[in-house]
Amino acid sequence: MAVLIASALRKELSGTPLFDGVSFTIERRQRLALSGQNGAGKTTLMRVIAGETDYQGGDLAFEKSCRVALHDQRPPRDRSLTLRDYVLSGASDLVQLEQELATLETRMAAGDHEPATMRRWSEAHARLEHAGGYNWRDRADQVLRGLGFTDAELARTLDTFSGGELTRASLARALSSDPDLLLLDEPTNHLDMESLEWLEKEITTIDAAVILVAHDRWFLESVTTAVLELERGKGTYFPGTWDTWRKEKAARASAMSKLSERQAADLARLQNFVDRFRYGTKARQAQSKLKQMDRIQRVRVQAPGASGRTLGFEFLDPPRSARVVLEVLGLELKAGDKELFKNVDFAIERGEHVALVGQNGAGKTTLIETLVGNREQVAGKIRTGHDVKTAYFSQHEVELDERGTVLDACVSGTGLKRPQAQSLLGKFLFSGADAHEKPVKALSGGERRRLSLAIIVASGANFLVLDEPTNHLDVESREALEEALESFPGTVLLISHDRALLDAVATRTLAVEGKNLRSYDGGWADVIAKRAEELILPPAPAKKAGAGAAAVAEKARPPKRKGKSDLDKIEVEIAAAEEKLVAVEAQLAADWSNADLIAAHKRQRDDLAKLMERWEALFAEAQEEAGA
Repeated sequence: MAVLIASALRKELSGTPLFDGVSFTIERRQRLALSGQNGAGKTTLMRVIAGETDYQGGDLAFEKSCRVALHDQRPPRDRSLTLRDYVLSGASDLVQLEQELATLETRMAAGDHEPATMRRWSEAHARLEHAGGYNWRDRADQVLRGLGFTDAELARTLDTFSGGELTRASLARALSSDPDLLLLDEPTNHLDMESLEWLEKEITTIDAAVILVAHDRWFLESVTTAVLELERGKGTYFPGTWDTWRKEKAARASAMSKLSERQAADLARLQNFVDRFRYGTKARQAQSKLKQMDRIQRVRVQAPGASGRTLGFEFLDPPRSARVVLEVLGLELKAGDKELFKNVDFAIERGEHVALVGQNGAGKTTLIETLVGNREQVAGKIRTGHDVKTAYFSQHEVELDERGTVLDACVSGTGLKRPQAQSLLGKFLFSGADAHEKPVKALSGGERRRLSLAIIVASGANFLVLDEPTNHLDVESREALEEALESFPGTVLLISHDRALLDAVATRTLAVEGKNLRSYDGGWADVIAKRAEELILPPAPAKKAGAGAAAVAEKARPPKRKGKSDLDKIEVEIAAAEEKLVAVEAQLAADWSNADLIAAHKRQRDDLAKLMERWEALFAEAQEEAGA
């Protein structure tokens, strides 16, 4: 059954259509991704569906009693609430439901067994069970932990959290409300790798219809079951995964491009005929050609990409540096009283593209700011190789010179002459005198990001240090940056939560583990594969004598024969399996949300059960032989 049917939706801004004729259907457990350039109306469409803004045409038909939850980038209004109270406030209907059930049960205990009372109790009870029963508040706590919050933070008021933390709190509130229709606008913002992977698993298992907007390609490919593309005010629905849709779109764009070129060639040929013979002996044929041109014009296909612009990336070929670009020995770092890194050693060689990954707050930005000389280390040495020219792209664009205009910042940051700087700025969507003369202080976050990227691209540096370069970039711009970094012959050190970018660009990955760094060959997929191989943990300390199935078996078994029997061998395997199970359970106790650990725990229990069945059969055989 459809949770939502949208028919011919029309939305106007100041009388001008933003989109018109948008139609789609979404069912429970389907996940629809909205695609389109910035300004196409994706966020507005979500707010239309959520009832937060009106629309000028079409119809929205919801499933009966449909509960809608919206998460977007707007911060919570009431900052005096605690984190836990704010998240629970998204499920106020569940509180009312508990109160209603209590009232109904009191009436039923007093003898009210009317069909209407029993039916309403059944409906309310089913609704509460769907939300997790009377333990639905614990479910909210689990969501908060999955998104990176600690138990100690649940009682803190919202005014003590950062903007990124408030965005995560809003996401937790939407997920905890047990919606039938979940609307997510950029849900991956401000999440580290562990929280991203937790969110992917959560969304793919949630019993709701989901509509989402995201720029994280790995995330989209993991969760999407359908795509609605908003382009030129129209909506195109595609039933299939994000990856399949991208291939279909590319094939469609290629076919449209060829058709557009053919139509242009036909129009040019017909126009040439008309120009030559309009007033001559072939005037009647020329008139016929004009009608033919009119027919082509009415069905003229616009070449793909003609309606929008994307960023242009093309790194300059950098000068050659020394073989060892960066060497770090015995590095120790602190943030206030918190120790971040201790006794860290690593080196980066010429031409390497190295990704730096780790949880939020692990110290990644502090580390690279120390490497580029913006912070002081507690101890250790940092050596930069000969002829290394470093360009640093910070997460907050602090390297921008804010004393002048956009053009001034570009000229001073790149050394280009004004005409070349103006051309470069045009590739990064700063076109015309107004854009070039705009003060840097007046730029928006997205504009500052684009200006910083323009300066980095033209810097001529042979060592790029990039902290979250894809923030505020759409999918097409991220792919353009990815392609440019892949082909960059110099050295790269990159922090990003864009796993598709990390996987495509990185030749090696440094992962923050504890207070040190561990090096993995390859990109993000290689890190995942390596960690999966190591999921079976080392044995836990041996149990005391008399504990466990193996000890019980030892007491009950008949006298051993000389040599190692099958029963001896199976008992050794049981002891080892028990130790592995204990080790996995210990890790689960520390990280309840890790789906890989949950799966490993199930496998370990199944393996132990099979071994016990085998032991029982062998034990019975041994007893029969002893009796004989």
